[in-house]
Amino acid sequence: MVFNSIGKIFGIGALAIAAFSFPATAQELRSVSAHNDIHERLIASQRDIQEQIKIDETKRFMDIILQEEEEPEIDIYTESWNSQLVNPYGGMEVPNNVRIDVSEYAIPVPGYITSPYGYRPRFRRSHKGVDLKLQTGDTVRAAFSGKVRLTKYERRGYGYYVIIRHPNGLETVYGHLSKFLVKPNQDVKVGEPIALGGSTGRSTGPHLHFETRFMGYAINPMAIFDFANQTTHTDYYTFNKKTYTKARNYSPEANAKYAAKTSKKNSYSATGTKKTHKVRKGDTLSKIASRYGVSVSSICRLNGISRSTTLSIGKVLRVN
Repeated sequence: MVFNSIGKIFGIGALAIAAFSFPATAQELRSVSAHNDIHERLIASQRDIQEQIKIDETKRFMDIILQEEEEPEIDIYTESWNSQLVNPYGGMEVPNNVRIDVSEYAIPVPGYITSPYGYRPRFRRSHKGVDLKLQTGDTVRAAFSGKVRLTKYERRGYGYYVIIRHPNGLETVYGHLSKFLVKPNQDVKVGEPIALGGSTGRSTGPHLHFETRFMGYAINPMAIFDFANQTTHTDYYTFNKKTYTKARNYSPEANAKYAAKTSKKNSYSATGTKKTHKVRKGDTLSKIASRYGVSVSSICRLNGISRSTTLSIGKVLRVN
């Protein structure tokens, strides 16, 4: 009775008083060490989540990088590919300097220069290539590997002509032909026959008009090729907007000597007479074969050697 009276006097219910009177059993108090363990596990769990987020982000980033690396390089055979112009690059921005690999090459025909690159006072116009001597029906070969962009006829100019675009950035033009041996969009290898020589179009006699172009700029072929010695000056040619019209070590005297030597031949075709090649530093069988438009097997057979034979500098090889 006294207990209940006190509760009523202070306005405290029996349940509240009971709470003061007896220890709680619904919850268990944890020790400090137990609380710390739970806290550490929670932090560890958060660290795991953060690490997983970092891993996922890194993986997504690497996937993007790898995907970009797997994409093919820009296709050089799409830019202005369907143009019917000799120079399809009109209005495009052209870099001032570009290093061009010309190490894998073939001389289009073995004839000497009959008309060099440059301004012709007689015709009051610029000659954008070189003319190389040949006989009608002689084989004309691709100077570099690539794809045929155009085969066309121009009555007042090139006559029948072929344009090939090459992975090294160049386009080469072959004019005054008598017959095409290739078609547009056809892949060709260096030294592969692409046409037969002739005297079609604006021509005074059988010869090959040969041009080397970079993004429309008509480079002096004598800056790349040493026609008298049937080779390139170096393995790389550096295109420069200020110097692309200049010949490199062109010697009219050397060309005249080469002309005198080759004029004794009746034909300038690859199969006309026996040819030899003196091995120089850096030569390989495949490089020599490409240069003369023949196969490695043919050179091996002619010289009694195998593909694994070490080439000695100065050694003379038959190439046909």
